[in-house]
Amino acid sequence: MILLKKLSLIVVVLLLACDTGNVTVIADLPKKLAEASGIEITSQSDLIWMLNDGGNKARLYGLNDKGKIVKELKIDAKNRDWEDLTSDPEGNLYIGDFGNNRSLRKNLAILKIKAADLQSDSLVAVERISFKYPNQKKFPPKKKQLYFDSEAFLYFNDSLYIFTKSRVKGDFGKTSLYKIPAKRGQHEAIFIDSFTTCNELECWITSADINAKRNEVVLLTHQIVWSFSDFEGDQFFKGTVVQYDLGHRSQKEAICFKSDSLLYITDERSYGDGGNLYKFERN
Repeated sequence: MILLKKLSLIVVVLLLACDTGNVTVIADLPKKLAEASGIEITSQSDLIWMLNDGGNKARLYGLNDKGKIVKELKIDAKNRDWEDLTSDPEGNLYIGDFGNNRSLRKNLAILKIKAADLQSDSLVAVERISFKYPNQKKFPPKKKQLYFDSEAFLYFNDSLYIFTKSRVKGDFGKTSLYKIPAKRGQHEAIFIDSFTTCNELECWITSADINAKRNEVVLLTHQIVWSFSDFEGDQFFKGTVVQYDLGHRSQKEAICFKSDSLLYITDERSYGDGGNLYKFERN
């Protein structure tokens, strides 16, 4: 009887571990992508492009729809704290090197990779787009002003839009939206607006993407996808807001549109769990 109870408990635990709620596992990501923090699909490539978080090799990985790496690009830049990927209509990729956990960095940047270089077998050069926040005066600021970390951005109408991540206790869900030109140079970001999801750690915004044809922006947290649609210009937060509960909690770090109704999502591998490529289909 005791053995049966133990076996039943093991079965329950395994079932819970396999429950992915409203997301479906497409693939277990390769070990090279244990800390996948950015994902993007471009108009000039059939691959799913991913990158790892800061401290890993300066690489971009092109995967097929089975989650297998078929292309590895060596990038001529340091992975200080890469966090997200986006692309423009021409198929150029942009790497968000703006992770800033302690709000200490003075070298925040976005690195542009030309579409023509996505097939390169050589070291790939970058176009550096540097920026600073207009309202950060101290490095680091006081604990109540730790609003200058970021893990999410997108390309829209010749500009790059950065969504910050708050590290202020009791205000973790606040994200501020800033805008910079999508061109080489030193830029001071322009503040657009702010939005609050909730106030817990799990409310952090970890990735963003846009479907410009349908006028929709999505933001990712560990278990929620926030959708903003029908907005005017770049006033994303003033659009229609919808929450999609993924029914599954993990360290989700990246999101992108596959189609109007289908989203790709990744999470980091942690304590033997995660490290997957998921799909989330909306009705």
